[in-house]
Amino acid sequence: MTETTKQTGPAVIKRFLRTLDGSPGVYRMLDGENRVLYVGKARSLKNRVANYTRLQGHSGRIRRMISETASMMVLTTATELEALLLEQNLIKQLKPRYNVLLRDDKSFPNIMVTKSHDFPQIKKHRGRRSEKGEYFGPFASAGAVNRVLNQLQRVFLLRNCSDSDFESRTRPCLNYQIKRCSAPCVGHISAPDYAGAVRDAERFLRGETTAIQEKLADEMSRASAEMEFERAAALRDRIKALTNVQSVQGVNPQGVPEADVIGLHIEGGQACIQVFFIRANQNWGNSDFYPRMAEDNSPAEVMEAFLGQFYDNKEPPRMVLLSHGIEEGDLMTQALSDRAGRRVQLLVPQRGEKHELVQGALRNARESLGRKMSESATQARLLNGVAEAFDLPAPPARIEVYDNSHIQGSHAVGAMIVSGPEGFEKSQYRKFNIKDADLTPGDDFGMMKEVLTRRFKRLLKEDPERKSDLWPDLLLIDGGAGQVSAVRGIMRDLGVEDVAMVGVAKGVDRDHGKEEFYRTGQRPFALRRNDPVLYFVQRLRDEAHRFAIGTHRAKRAKAFVANPLDEVAGVGATRKRALLAHFGSAKAVARAGLADLKAVDGISDAMAEAIHAHFHERG
Repeated sequence: MTETTKQTGPAVIKRFLRTLDGSPGVYRMLDGENRVLYVGKARSLKNRVANYTRLQGHSGRIRRMISETASMMVLTTATELEALLLEQNLIKQLKPRYNVLLRDDKSFPNIMVTKSHDFPQIKKHRGRRSEKGEYFGPFASAGAVNRVLNQLQRVFLLRNCSDSDFESRTRPCLNYQIKRCSAPCVGHISAPDYAGAVRDAERFLRGETTAIQEKLADEMSRASAEMEFERAAALRDRIKALTNVQSVQGVNPQGVPEADVIGLHIEGGQACIQVFFIRANQNWGNSDFYPRMAEDNSPAEVMEAFLGQFYDNKEPPRMVLLSHGIEEGDLMTQALSDRAGRRVQLLVPQRGEKHELVQGALRNARESLGRKMSESATQARLLNGVAEAFDLPAPPARIEVYDNSHIQGSHAVGAMIVSGPEGFEKSQYRKFNIKDADLTPGDDFGMMKEVLTRRFKRLLKEDPERKSDLWPDLLLIDGGAGQVSAVRGIMRDLGVEDVAMVGVAKGVDRDHGKEEFYRTGQRPFALRRNDPVLYFVQRLRDEAHRFAIGTHRAKRAKAFVANPLDEVAGVGATRKRALLAHFGSAKAVARAGLADLKAVDGISDAMAEAIHAHFHERG
């Protein structure tokens, strides 16, 4: 049977049902081209899949899904809990069209106090908690962490420098001068006193603020009584900074020491979920999410999908407060408790302080969704304007903008940004390190050719049928007729001639507002100076330029601090530090003889031979 005549619908599911039993597991529904339509879990696969053997009694979304189903796949599991975890993993991996999908599953930063040094460092940490230390968080944003770290330095005078900086200091740094560090690197504070400051900082981050304030107030009173007015003033400033930290935390619940507060608001077929992080009786910020859903998804479905995907790579707190209950609360509670290694409560509070916290999250979700819907309407009008201005058949769903950045050809990079109905899609941004060694320095045409060739060759390989949403409807090129002609030639060589492209040139005065637009085979034209579409195109071009410049600077900075020892296999931070301490520079290490390398503490004979071979075989 060919792909075009492959049978779909309830009859396919009925045939598949005969192969199933009552085991728990996960099922996948696939269309005629083996694309995953839906991933679901079941306590009994046979009973659950049987529900799909008829079209009646389902919502329009489910009826469409059943009608498109051409085959199914199942994975049995030992328990329903395993099925739940597997389901959420597959949803995140496969992104099926008919599932509720959390589109922005980012990690959140923490504050970390290191434990591998006599004088611990306090710093921001994101990602896996693999480094030895005490972690506090999560915080809603890097900005929230930075604000708290800034104030904590004022209060507790803990260092934020790296261990290597600490070891190399011979005199205090600027943080000591501005009273944000006690300078343990040069012995201005003893190890026991510094350890006491670390304990106080950790107590504060656990919410034990009253005792710390009382302790600082007593010290200030004693200093004042002993006429140590400078020390008293410093303690006064530290108390003030501590008060500032508490004030920026916003609403600090007294009866909820640790919880995530999750509010869901659905309107017009769209959803917003607000998550507030309560830790140590303090509000450590909030973040919003806009899951992909269908109009007929219930709040319980959206909330359950969100919980499973949100906590897939995060440790849940002891309590999760919800605005809407979910159907399988006991199963989700067990899954979250297993992930945390302790009991986790899922609650839908109806009164008291917990209910007020949930209502606050709901209010923020409602307001955030209102703002997003307003922005989406504005974006839709702008995309309609782009289609009209550039004679496109329909408003573009994906606009790609390209730019290059280099300094006289060095550290050259290409950059691509993407915009669509939801605004800038930063997860789709791409950077391209220019690899062609034969390019003339500063050859923008050559760089653009390499970038576009790599971009579209990969796209043609991964999606030759153009069935994904990764194909652009419009390319914006920085430049005039020459650039547009060159890009058209590149695209023709690739066999991609039906993607609209527009060149954006600065105009005769190279002034914002006088841009000229170039299209193949047509006269250049300009938009009215106050045209919203003109401002929109300017924002797109400026964003591409910003991203390209940032990428170039990062590459240049990395090259600037590059060390030849980084290229030697097996030489990590500790061995590199030992080699540099012994020889003084990487160049001296490269020139050293084998016997001298073997004499370095921490460098084995085998490693010395590897280092010697690395440098001498190359040269």
